[in-house]
Amino acid sequence: MRVSLNSALPRRRRAWIAGFAVTILAAVLVAELAGCAHEESQTWDEAYHMLAGYRYWQAADFGLNSEHPPLVKLLATVPLLILRPRIPSAPRSSSKREGFLDGRRFLYSNDADALLFRCRMAAALLTLLLVLLLFEMGSRMFGLGAGLLATVLAVFEPNLLAHGSLIDTDLAASLGLLAAVYAFCRFVKAPSALRLVECGLATGICLAVKHSGLLVFPILALLCVAELWIERRPASGAPAEAVPIAPAHRRALRLAGSLLVIGVLAWVVLWSVYGFRFRARPAPLEMTPPLAEYIHGEGHPPLKNHVEAAAILGLARFKLFPESYLYGLADVLTVSAGPRPTFIFGKLFPSARWYYFPAVLLIKSTLGFLLLLLLVPCAKALRGARFRREVLFLAVPPAVYLAVSMTSGLNVGVRHVLPVYPFLLLLAAAGGAALVRQNRRWAYAVGALVILHAASSLRAYPNYMAYSNEAWGGPSRTYRVLSDSNVDYGQSLKAVRDYLARHQIHDCWLAYFGSADPDYYGIPCKPLPDSFATWWGKPAQVVPQTYEGTVLISATELDGTYTGPGELNPYGQFQPMRPAANLGDSVLVYQGRFDMTLACAMSRANHALELQRGGHLQDALREARQGVALAPRQPFSHYALGYYLELDKQTGEARSEYETALLLAKTVHPAYLWYWVPFLEARISSLKKP
Repeated sequence: MRVSLNSALPRRRRAWIAGFAVTILAAVLVAELAGCAHEESQTWDEAYHMLAGYRYWQAADFGLNSEHPPLVKLLATVPLLILRPRIPSAPRSSSKREGFLDGRRFLYSNDADALLFRCRMAAALLTLLLVLLLFEMGSRMFGLGAGLLATVLAVFEPNLLAHGSLIDTDLAASLGLLAAVYAFCRFVKAPSALRLVECGLATGICLAVKHSGLLVFPILALLCVAELWIERRPASGAPAEAVPIAPAHRRALRLAGSLLVIGVLAWVVLWSVYGFRFRARPAPLEMTPPLAEYIHGEGHPPLKNHVEAAAILGLARFKLFPESYLYGLADVLTVSAGPRPTFIFGKLFPSARWYYFPAVLLIKSTLGFLLLLLLVPCAKALRGARFRREVLFLAVPPAVYLAVSMTSGLNVGVRHVLPVYPFLLLLAAAGGAALVRQNRRWAYAVGALVILHAASSLRAYPNYMAYSNEAWGGPSRTYRVLSDSNVDYGQSLKAVRDYLARHQIHDCWLAYFGSADPDYYGIPCKPLPDSFATWWGKPAQVVPQTYEGTVLISATELDGTYTGPGELNPYGQFQPMRPAANLGDSVLVYQGRFDMTLACAMSRANHALELQRGGHLQDALREARQGVALAPRQPFSHYALGYYLELDKQTGEARSEYETALLLAKTVHPAYLWYWVPFLEARISSLKKP
């Protein structure tokens, strides 16, 4: 008995030490997330998500923001049930553009900073749960050392920190997939009804946070195949024939039946999140446009995959899934189907690149973490039979997720492959812990790499969104090789405000990529035109053709991801220039005398639209003509002029302008304006020849 107590004492002591260490690390994580939540302005989707979540609580109006399932938005907006902010007007439309505008009105008609911080911290609880789950998985699968190492790596992982306090779905998708895989691993190791239910619930959460959660099913199916292979191999040093094995078909049927039960439970969980109601919006509100019209291209390119379209419409006809979920799935498939420009390695491509996400992982992961991953094959213990199942269950999910992402056609940010990180963190931690057990001298190398990982992360605080490792120049130079939410998600308006106040700059122009309201943050700059300028309903400012002073440009506006290269990008001339400052590592400051001709032409097109909507068609025509004179190789300038000429019944001139726009789209920018060609051809054919 004495021997048993003495041998148990170190284990108990280690457990206390581990618990204390995890508590400290959790406190560090919360402090990091709170700092980011406080320092950053609203990112692109957050106001829309907040409005949608609040409306879910108020009226079960799941038609808003249907492109993302409701669970994260419901959790993040729990604080609003206490604060009770006002909504300027109940949203009537379910369109994405109107939703962003309604979300902006909602947030900035209240105390935006207070609402944003509280909802962000509610969402950050999911990040805390993810880190605790990593500790649990690492400890259970590979031992206490691996659990602690995984926790340290996660607490200082820049990409988890960048999205861990945002009101968004990517972190929750990472948590849901990890929980589902872990629950399934527990079930196959020791099957029980309770563990089967746990896996079904975790899988349901996967579906209810993001449409990409559907990947959990092929992942679990492949893990079943892996499990069948594992069961054919001896689990110890005993010869294979000494290990009793059930017939293969019986084991396959057992696993298939388990997957079926998991799927049914997940389906019920998904329905419960939508309140077991098929209809997306409460009566008398309707989806605009209806699902069938949306799939067939009402107001946007249609869903070209006829099998997918038929499947979604069939599921809707029999009401097998909530209408809002199917609408959002159609939106995701539509967005992913068409070619979209991709900015990678400092070059703008007209469509997705297959290597985009592997490259992004190499650029945006710390060198310490990448080197730890490279050391995993050196860990002999992980190559043996003892950890065969655990290694497969950690390797298969990120491989599947990454492979699907590489063919998705949607290259906009590391956040779309964020779910691979928890699995890779666990593999790196397991490898590091195994190497230390293999030879104590490995402890120095592993320790040095963990310190390098943490130091690189802390150096980037609080600008984790723009993180890149030292091989690529660090966060301040990420904009040279990547774009969009890899760098610039609209999060740096507070840094802009502070810089302008510190330098007492009051005369400036700002090209801002984001949905936040610069006026709320007291930014005195006049707005430069961008691809989304007409969304917000603010008067267009006509840009001077030549300007001397301070120009601030968001990194995503600079690289032309949403405009295109050459004459399509009004800010391309700034690309080779060295900025005077980089604010929040995502907004570039330029000072001097600049030729703003292309921006001037774009601003005149926006101003012409305002004039036309206000009933001043002749004034709109004059503005549009000046826009064409300034940018004669800009297809949009010719299209705008043609549109106003058509309204003015000048059919011949309108047709000529449309034909010029079509020619430029076909010959000068065919790779970037392919979607304009059928549209312009239809406009031309609708006009009679003079």
